[in-house]
Amino acid sequence: MSDEEFMMDDALEEDYDFEYEDDDDEQDADAYIENKYYNAKAIKAEQPDAAIRELQDILDAETDMTEWGFKALKQQTKIHFHREQHEEALRTYRALLKYTKSAVTRNYTEKSVNSILDYVSASSASLAILEAFYQATDEVLAASQSDRLNMKIKLKLARLWLSRKEWGRLTETLRELRANEFTADAGDGQSKGTLMLELLALEIQMYREMGNLKKVKETYDAAMRIKNAIPHPRTMGMIRESGGKMHMAEKNWEAAQVDFFQAFRNYDEAGSQLRIQVLKYLVLAHMLMGSDVNPFDSQETKPYRDDPNIVAMTSLVDAYQRRDVQGAERIVRDNHATLTDDDFIREFISDVLTELRIQYLIGAVRPYGSIRLSALANMLQLAQERVTSLVLMLILDGRIRGRIDQVEGTLELAPRAEQVSRRQVGVVHAWGRELEDLAIAIGAKQHQWR
Repeated sequence: MSDEEFMMDDALEEDYDFEYEDDDDEQDADAYIENKYYNAKAIKAEQPDAAIRELQDILDAETDMTEWGFKALKQQTKIHFHREQHEEALRTYRALLKYTKSAVTRNYTEKSVNSILDYVSASSASLAILEAFYQATDEVLAASQSDRLNMKIKLKLARLWLSRKEWGRLTETLRELRANEFTADAGDGQSKGTLMLELLALEIQMYREMGNLKKVKETYDAAMRIKNAIPHPRTMGMIRESGGKMHMAEKNWEAAQVDFFQAFRNYDEAGSQLRIQVLKYLVLAHMLMGSDVNPFDSQETKPYRDDPNIVAMTSLVDAYQRRDVQGAERIVRDNHATLTDDDFIREFISDVLTELRIQYLIGAVRPYGSIRLSALANMLQLAQERVTSLVLMLILDGRIRGRIDQVEGTLELAPRAEQVSRRQVGVVHAWGRELEDLAIAIGAKQHQWR
């Protein structure tokens, strides 16, 4: 939430959270307080000190805690925090929390507390201030026994620790959430499953940031086993994105492509801008699979083909499918902002270029019986040593049938008749075994007839 949104977000709440009595005497009694409140709101941006005094008049006039007192304290908290008077903001926030026990509805409490904590979490305030705000909230919520809101606030705190890489604090908060997972007010099995997915989504992100691939896999597998839940699509997007990155680390391109596609769909459903980033990862996995299908041909991804943040990836796919090695290298070179500035893409973009060079090599040597390695190096604009290594790898993988003549500096290709794939060799071997089994069976029958 921006500063302006935080300071002005009350307009929507006025018609949503409060219902006023039609009693004329009560309306007359409230008129003074109401005028004070709206006057303070009108001047709080230009005259914050005067606005705070007006709001304090409302609080001084109270004999019991009322909705107007709650709203006055909320405005004071906003003004103080906006001015970076964090201790004063904390004081008024603590006073505001006392009103949540009786003066305001549960829904308005939840909306107001979330609004304040979201802004506080996104600020540059010290960890001590942040913890103080959450601690004050936790104390009041624990006393009110509002399990649902309590869990929501702890989840918000966990996200804060995740964003700040406070692993110790995050681990402790997650432990508390797990301990409260099956409280009496936690709801049915579906609600518990949904909460568990929220926790696992946070855990999997933590382990991924810490580089603990083993824990990422365990957490991902646990999340995928949960069926009785209706999680927010953003939550599933996070889990699927983490799964895709895990599969990429394992070089399991096909599984990564599936997870990134599901992550993209979930982020898209949630309206999250993370869909653009994960779409880049989807395209990356697609190319590493060696697929000739354009990932932007699907109904879900087609609308984003011309998105300014995706154009570089679109161009890279086109170059890949044309086997245009130099074009692909130029696209990577010219698009640092959308490609190599991303740590994850930078980690695998060299694999994409290597796979593209491999596809180019396989196509380039196909018409020849013998070809100089220097010629291949010239085609790819790579050092001959690098090309020799690539060719040797392809020979060992069975993707090229031939041998390297080190003396002549050539690649000697096997005759066309010998250019069969490993799959074809496997099929022939299978036929051979079947024929052998058939011959044994016929021999056994002949023996019986005798």
